[in-house]
Amino acid sequence: MKKLTEREDQIMQIIWQTNGLFIRDIVAELPEPKPHYNTVATIVKILVKKGFLESTKIGNIDRYSALIPLDDYRKKHVEDIKKKYFGNSLTKMMAHFAKQEKLSDSEIEELITIIKSKKS
Repeated sequence: MKKLTEREDQIMQIIWQTNGLFIRDIVAELPEPKPHYNTVATIVKILVKKGFLESTKIGNIDRYSALIPLDDYRKKHVEDIKKKYFGNSLTKMMAHFAKQEKLSDSEIEELITIIKSKKS
């Protein structure tokens, strides 16, 4: 699975939150300064070519929806980060985030609960 560029990711985040959008709707959801319609259309066509999006013709307009679910994309790239930066160690990766994020006591308890529930 290919990695998304920053702008592609921004567009995919919008599409993952919906059941599908037209290009004009994607443009409307993007932050200011909004890119030109043609710029978004070009990026969307690239995402179709990469296999991230599919288009459905409604009248003479294409509606775009995700082919790759957010969870699948996230899982793949978290695994890549774990391998590349943490020697494929989940413990090292979690320790890094625990130290960097300055977790609250309730967040630590929540993580402990999640980890314990995975053991059973």
